[in-house]
Amino acid sequence: MLNGTALAKSLAMKCIAKRSPSAVTVTLIGLDACLVRVEVDSGRGLPAFHLVGLPEACVRESRTRVRAAMRHVGIELNEFAITVNLAPADLKKTGSSFDLAIALAVMCALDKLPSAALEGTLLLGELSLSGDLCAVRGVLPALIAGRAEGLRRAIVPLSNGAEAAAVPGIETRTAATLAAVVAHFTGGAALALAESAPPSADNDVRLEDFCEVRGQHAARRILELAAAGNHNVLMVGPPGTGKTMLARRLPTIMPPMTADEALRVTSIHSIAGLLPGHGLVRRRPFRAPHHTLSAPALFGGGCPVRPGEMSLAHHGCLFLDELLEFRRNVLEGMRQPLEDGEVTICRARHRATFPARPLLVAAVNPCPCGYYGSSRRCGCSGEQIHRYRSRLSGPLLDRIDLHVALPASTIEELQSAAAGESSSAIRDRVVRARQRQRERAEALLTTTPYNAELGARDLDRIAPTCSRSRELLRRAMEQLGMSARGYTKVRRIARTIADLDESDAVSVEHIAEAIACRPLDRSLDPALAHAS
Repeated sequence: MLNGTALAKSLAMKCIAKRSPSAVTVTLIGLDACLVRVEVDSGRGLPAFHLVGLPEACVRESRTRVRAAMRHVGIELNEFAITVNLAPADLKKTGSSFDLAIALAVMCALDKLPSAALEGTLLLGELSLSGDLCAVRGVLPALIAGRAEGLRRAIVPLSNGAEAAAVPGIETRTAATLAAVVAHFTGGAALALAESAPPSADNDVRLEDFCEVRGQHAARRILELAAAGNHNVLMVGPPGTGKTMLARRLPTIMPPMTADEALRVTSIHSIAGLLPGHGLVRRRPFRAPHHTLSAPALFGGGCPVRPGEMSLAHHGCLFLDELLEFRRNVLEGMRQPLEDGEVTICRARHRATFPARPLLVAAVNPCPCGYYGSSRRCGCSGEQIHRYRSRLSGPLLDRIDLHVALPASTIEELQSAAAGESSSAIRDRVVRARQRQRERAEALLTTTPYNAELGARDLDRIAPTCSRSRELLRRAMEQLGMSARGYTKVRRIARTIADLDESDAVSVEHIAEAIACRPLDRSLDPALAHAS
């Protein structure tokens, strides 16, 4: 029989909490994945499940999901007081991928799993009330971060398996249920390794082709320059002249993505939740948002922060039809991303940066009714036309490299039986031009492989101008009111024209064509632009 002191010591020993080995998961801040260590303290007492470490609402709700899921594997938590800490405690935790790590860490604390089972393993997954593992966002950047931190293994939901298989250097297994994960750690059936998804025909084949375009030879040339040098484009013309048709065919002449580009694009789409059941994105993205979208929808935002349309079109094409119908703050907000190639979203506790370097294709009408300068009668007053065009500011217009006016196609062009040049033929020239740029960048150690992003120092090295070219550029600045930014863009475009001509030197003819691709004071007037 125990005396009072011995009884007190016995009761105290029973109340001493058990600590589990910590589980590892991640929280996403923009495109960056930060590792989070899940620590559990458990003991017998009044039932409680405390979750600390700055969790947001979705993470706090994991307590309910974890309780229900663990009940389906035969573990009741009604007689335990459990405290879960998500470290580091000063980092806000968002998303639903914490459930699996919390559930397994609790099991280790209750001696239901071996204490060392979770060492070196990254755990990602949302639990349903029945114990199923549901897909989560951001698996690709999470695995990359885990591999960089030295983690050797990972477990992800079965639905994320194809995405996870794209990350080499870490052993990733997939599970459909919490019970399957428990069996894997307790000597039952081992989880299957993540497998890549078979190549999708949709990733490689497009139905659109440039051979379907009748006429519009100037616009076809401009889009070829855009694809070769990654230059932004503005198309101006009345309704029905083929602006949308041309824009939708631009990705068909862009070169295939490199491995690094595909990984970057897939990471962005993973965070946005656009990859259920799919592996690497291999086709360049094409995004065409409606003109009613908000600034956060275009640039990114929300809680947690998600990428916007500019980032979802990274390394692809962003088509903004009816550009002048977009809100003023949306239009002006594009200035910095077009210049820097990234979007930074600042919040009180953190900041998120997303890459945003799409090939921008914008289409506008010359007036509110759309028919100014065409064969159809325009009913807009001079004041209406001025107010309409003033929505596109000079600074934004100056950041768009290439400008082209599209006249209405003639009946002869529309009825012509001769097909235009195919996308594959144009793409071959574009691929060769891009290859020249990459080889030059590697040889000369330039800051970027794309002509559209060359700085003044790089241009002086790889696109020096002769005396005739310098004189032509001087006259263009004086007579056309070209800005310093416009001067640099002309040199970039000329370098792209020379690459398409497979020329090492930039000639005066290349400079002259580049100047013709830049905006004049009357660039929104198709008739006057052609007269120029």
